[in-house]
Amino acid sequence: MVVEDEFIIALDLSETVRDLGFRVTGPFADKDHAMIAIAEELPDLAILDVMTASGEVFPLADALVASGVPIIFHSGHCTSADIASRYPGALAASKPCPPAILIEMIENVRGRAR
Repeated sequence: MVVEDEFIIALDLSETVRDLGFRVTGPFADKDHAMIAIAEELPDLAILDVMTASGEVFPLADALVASGVPIIFHSGHCTSADIASRYPGALAASKPCPPAILIEMIENVRGRAR
């Protein structure tokens, strides 16, 4: 799952995830549409921007964590330390994140997927 409200970044993230062999749910520009999607089907992992068109993504992140879905936060609005205090198992990448770093993070969480 990709949740990102900046269109070009959303496309780039989705392409990176597809290149690794995942099917991409989304990209979603806001947490509300992503919440509807997870009610229908849980993703294997989620890449989430913190600030979306409908506000902070934390309610979605809480639902994903409760369901055992690994999360990678991809944001310019918070640091790894901010994320670690609220979501100890999540990873965080600052925007802009080089694709190689994102791929490494995806491979890292891939083994933790439900």
